[in-house]
Parts: sequence; structure tokens; C-alpha cells
Amino acid sequence: MKPAPFRYIAPTTIEHALSLLAEHGDNAKILAGGQSLVPALNFRLARYDVVIDINRISQLAFIRHDNGIVRIGSMTRQREIETSDLLARHAPLLAEATRSIAHLPIRSRGTIGGSLSHADPAAEYPAVALALDAELVIAHASGQRRVPARDFIVGPLETALRPDELLIEIRIAARRADEGFAFEEISRRQGDFAVIGVAAAMSCADGRISDARLAIFGLGDGPALADDAARALIGHAATAELFEQAGLAAAASVTTQGDLHATADYRTHLIQTLVPRVAGRAFRHAAGASS
Repeated sequence: MKPAPFRYIAPTTIEHALSLLAEHGDNAKILAGGQSLVPALNFRLARYDVVIDINRISQLAFIRHDNGIVRIGSMTRQREIETSDLLARHAPLLAEATRSIAHLPIRSRGTIGGSLSHADPAAEYPAVALALDAELVIAHASGQRRVPARDFIVGPLETALRPDELLIEIRIAARRADEGFAFEEISRRQGDFAVIGVAAAMSCADGRISDARLAIFGLGDGPALADDAARALIGHAATAELFEQAGLAAAASVTTQGDLHATADYRTHLIQTLVPRVAGRAFRHAAGASS
């Protein structure tokens, strides 16, 4: 099939893109990597009067480290994130998770901002943003606002972005010496969307867990922080039993759904299995980094 007719505009500045969004509102759609939008247009699952292609806005493609903050432009390609030495040092969880995204041709075109804005419940970046407590910078014609990752994803394929707004930057605190991270997902085949995945960030002091964040994705409503399970880890020495209890608590804190790929019970089982494994690896990385 072919898409319904639309007007194609390719601005070269953020300001021009924002003026177009302000003018057209709900009738316009941003084109970033196009991995999700183009098929939806072709199958006429989505229709817009205007498609705004932001690939020519060079201001939106960058990776920087400024005063302890990692800053990533929304049009930064996933492949650049995967291979960045800066991110390997200062945001290793992001680099690790990127390797699980689809296949090389997809990562070479897909962008971090496009993935976050699309908010697929099985996508890696929204969960990683939660685990890293990222801050998202959103621009509109009259200024900017910053939204914590926790408040950005509001539902499946739904974000806090308003029709006249554009995600322009992702900000993450650079890795501290006492922090460790781990990521793992289960999919039917390499490159498929995750059936269930877990991203963990952890810090330790004197052999005990001092902070923890556990993000679970592959859930029907979108990624979720297993806050109760993470809090139960803090202040304790790391043991296999402690991490197993965290897995049970994490599974109990979220609602799983069944579909063609997996039953709800199987997803629950995967959470119980992955959380101890991923949390344990994050602790070992934290302990090794701080020693």
C-alpha cells in the first residue's frame, strides 16, 4: 500500500520545525528515523496532513559530557550511541541496551528521540531512561520545559509531548565511581521486540546496596519502575536470596498481559527470573567499580 497524501516539509532549524508544529498541531507528525512512522503511513494506520522531516536539523545530533551530565541530542542515531566511547564510559547502560535494538540497519537509521517519542511498550530506550532517571528537554515555540523520564511515558504509544512540542535532548547523570548497571531482555529471536526486559542501575557502599532502580519493559501499558523491589534492596548486603526476593516483588508490582508472543504467566515468570540476574550483575559491576 501507499500512504494517504500529505505535505512533506524538511526544516533545517529547530525554530522552523517548532513554528510548523505550532501552525499545524495535531495535523502534523515529526519524522525522525521513520522506522515506525513510515510503515504506519504506508498501511494507512496513521494519516497526517503534514509530515515534518527533522533529519536535516544538525543541532539535534550530538553526544556531550558537561559538568557531570551526559547530553544526547534527540536525532542522535542509535548506532552512534552503540559505538560511542564517551557513552561507554559515562552511560554504559545506554550503550549496552542499544546493542539489543533490532538489527544494524535499523540502528543505523533509528534515533534515540524517535524511540522515546514513539513510546512502544517493548522498546529499550524508555525503560533505560527510567532506570537512569533521565531528564528530557522538550521545546515549543515560546520556550522549553524539562520532564523527568518517569513522567514522560504516560501510556502505550503515548507521551507527555503536546502537539506543538518537540523532544530535543536527553540528559543523564554521568556514571559515578560507585555505580553499576546491567540490562537483559528476552525475545523470540535476535532483533525481535522484547517479550520482557529489565534495566538495572545500582550503587553500593561498604558491601551494601545504597541505591537501586529497576525498570521493566515488555508490559502492555509501557515500561515501569519496580520501586518496591528496588527499595527492598537498599541497605542490605547482596545475596542470592535477596535478589530472588526482589524478583518476586518486582513481578508482583506490575501487570503482565498475554499476546501472540507470550502468555501473561510466562512474562511474570521471566520477570522473576531476569530481575535477580540483572540486579546481581549490576551490583557486581558497582562493587567492582568502587573497589
